[in-house]
Amino acid sequence: MPEFSPRHDNSLTYGSPNREPAPAKRISEDPEFRTLRRAQRRFGVRATLLSVGGFLLYVLLSHTLPGLMNERLTGNLTLGLALGLGQFVVMGLTAWWYVRHMRTRVDPLARGLSSRLHQHESGPLRAPAQPGSRGYRTW
Repeated sequence: MPEFSPRHDNSLTYGSPNREPAPAKRISEDPEFRTLRRAQRRFGVRATLLSVGGFLLYVLLSHTLPGLMNERLTGNLTLGLALGLGQFVVMGLTAWWYVRHMRTRVDPLARGLSSRLHQHESGPLRAPAQPGSRGYRTW
């Protein structure tokens, strides 16, 4: 495929296939990245089932057993109201569980992968730009 030439005459040039650097390994192909994604995905499924399942259970109980949900526990507090307020507890526990999971399992994997990636980018594996090649710096 033609490339724009930096020459003054703006002529099209064809790059030599030998000058092209080998394509960089995609991070998504790294086994450590896959482990990271798997840890996030597993947690996401569990947290979603807990949160949405608890809410759906509350709604289904309210619909199918209104007499049970209207049972008074103390004063004006009914079982339905107590279970409804319990949804806040479930969401708080899910948020705490999320933070704990990220700190103990996901963040260490992400830090290790990030440091390895930065070492690879700054290490001797990076080929210096050839004169006349399109080795422009990115922003």
